Amino acid sequence: MNHLIHKVQPKRVKLSRNNGYCLAGMAGLLILGAVTVPAFAADKSSFVAPSQEDVRLYDIATAPQAKRIEQDLRTLVGFGTRHTLSDTTSDTQGIGAARRWIEAEFNRISKECGGCLEVVTVGDTVQGKRIENPTEVVNVIAIQRGKTDPKRVVMMSGDIDSRVSDVLDATSISPGANDNASGVAGALEAARVLSKYQFNGTIVYAALSGEEQGLYGGNILADYAKAQGWQVQAVLNNDMIGNIAGINGVVNNSSVRVFSEGVRFAETADEAKERYFSGGENDSASRNLARKIKSLADQYMTNLEVMLVYRLDRFGRGGHHLPFNQAGLPAVRIMETNENYNRQHQDIRVENGIAYGDVIEGVDFDFTAKLTALNALSLASQAWAPAPPTKVTIAGQVSPSTTLSWASSDDNTVVGYRVYWRSTTVAEWTHSRYVGKVNQFTLDNMVIDNYLFGVASVAANGNVSPVRQARFLSNAQSYVNK
Repeated sequence: MNHLIHKVQPKRVKLSRNNGYCLAGMAGLLILGAVTVPAFAADKSSFVAPSQEDVRLYDIATAPQAKRIEQDLRTLVGFGTRHTLSDTTSDTQGIGAARRWIEAEFNRISKECGGCLEVVTVGDTVQGKRIENPTEVVNVIAIQRGKTDPKRVVMMSGDIDSRVSDVLDATSISPGANDNASGVAGALEAARVLSKYQFNGTIVYAALSGEEQGLYGGNILADYAKAQGWQVQAVLNNDMIGNIAGINGVVNNSSVRVFSEGVRFAETADEAKERYFSGGENDSASRNLARKIKSLADQYMTNLEVMLVYRLDRFGRGGHHLPFNQAGLPAVRIMETNENYNRQHQDIRVENGIAYGDVIEGVDFDFTAKLTALNALSLASQAWAPAPPTKVTIAGQVSPSTTLSWASSDDNTVVGYRVYWRSTTVAEWTHSRYVGKVNQFTLDNMVIDNYLFGVASVAANGNVSPVRQARFLSNAQSYVNK
């Protein structure tokens, strides 16, 4: 393909009232050397980028209410135990009562927004090491269908079930206030906030069962998503989002961890071979999802530091994002930074002056509301943004320049693309530039060996998709981004 070198004279271009004025063409000077632009992209859209700010997200970032979250937490704790093997027939005790209450809450929220949520239960009968007899594991989900791209899905989940020290004890009082009534309360509150808006993509709010017994609920929902033909762009698994006092004595209400897989669990042998020679161990779709969440927090929230933890989960432990990763879907775990292990999976008791048990006194409701806000704005931004580009490939071996290519999207909300790069030793994306609505772009005088590259889709409303890593395309192999 032929390319032209465009030297654009800066001129003032009036944008919307929220954007003010910008110097068109100045973005082309951000890269070392000249920028090679495809000849067919020489129009205004190639040089004037949409605003990277959606003012609606500021409102969403402050909308979750600690008082409503507290009420939901107290209700969930009031069911005594929510163990997967507990009573399913009582109206007041056990996981059955909890599931029906969650379903009723989702339906109440839907009624308030004119039926904008489709509330369904998704379950299966399972048996395993921690479920000795066949048991029905049931998830409760609320689906807020997208208006223009309903098959594209972003999801927030929390776990219904709780436990005490004995993983098979289904009768003892097990409040599970932080682990994980906090995640379910967060999903309910996010639904209340976001049900007031309409989105291009679909948002799913999920209350999952069977987590403590073997991540059964996540597996069931991942299978359901595939059966429905959902194009799952993001799964935000919220597991313990209420504690601010760590067992190490640290008390902090302004930090959150986001865990993400590096090398994809579902990576194929060909993809592994390509990665071995060209890099990308730190650039799975899940990891770029985590980076996107952090960038949104930095832009739209105050007094919240997102700590990106570059591993699947904590040492020797796991959560409900794993089944989605295993299914090849981008998923992360969002949780408190400072854990108190005395308040997890413990019989309620006091020993040697130490209180054990996951009781509601260990939950900070304002903090849970803050992390709910992080989820809500992340869901909203991605549901308003287009999907990440596909078939993002890179070329430029033994060349002074690097060329990125990607598949053209038929999504009419895509107004252009943004190219990203960073040094190989840097954890987050440091540089980017808008390149217009093209499917190829060359960065002059940027040697392919020295940087990592990616591409994101851009919408006119200011929202940008997560970055999709650029992968090497050889003569014998073709990689489709997952």
